[in-house]
Amino acid sequence: MTLDLELFRNTPLQRDPFDYLVVPGFVPPAACEAINADYPDISKPGSFPVDEVKFGPHFQELLDDLNGEPMRKAFEEKFSLDLTGKPTMTTVRGRCSERDGRIHTDSDTKIITVLIYMNSKWEQPGGQLRLLRSGTDLEAVIMEVPPVEGTLLAFRRSNNSFHGHKQFVGPRRVVQFNWVTSQSVVDRAMARHRFAIWTKKLRSMFSTAK
Repeated sequence: MTLDLELFRNTPLQRDPFDYLVVPGFVPPAACEAINADYPDISKPGSFPVDEVKFGPHFQELLDDLNGEPMRKAFEEKFSLDLTGKPTMTTVRGRCSERDGRIHTDSDTKIITVLIYMNSKWEQPGGQLRLLRSGTDLEAVIMEVPPVEGTLLAFRRSNNSFHGHKQFVGPRRVVQFNWVTSQSVVDRAMARHRFAIWTKKLRSMFSTAK
């Protein structure tokens, strides 16, 4: 497997002020090297559905493991949830823009959010996700997570699962994986992503034609 589920199981779940855990090394170093070599080449900011980007076989192995039964069972045990039959949704990012990082909670259609960072190193003050005690104060930090390759951040979505980061513009690789409440959630989200991609391509075509 590309995932160290034993390390995940041995990492305590934090419950204040919402359920979360951070697992550096969740994707082992040897797997990170291969996955990063096969990571989608994304030159623009935004989240892209995995079926809308091209990648190599080692990245596909990561996707297969994320959607596998061992992963689901490990998360069910950790968060005391029954995720049987709950759909999953996976998007991928390659760049961060000045608009990213604003404080928010995820939508209530998401059950668990999993972020897996795939950056070989991180030396910038911006772009490090902060779990927060406030929906308005970026300095109300519970913890800050450097987006270094192999690191997992997972949390149960709630009305106070606030998170955000200081502004950063540039390459920033992250795989975003969610269990969601229904298939219609996945369908709507994928339709929005595809529409956004289409409009960006259209704008690019018009700007080139001028």
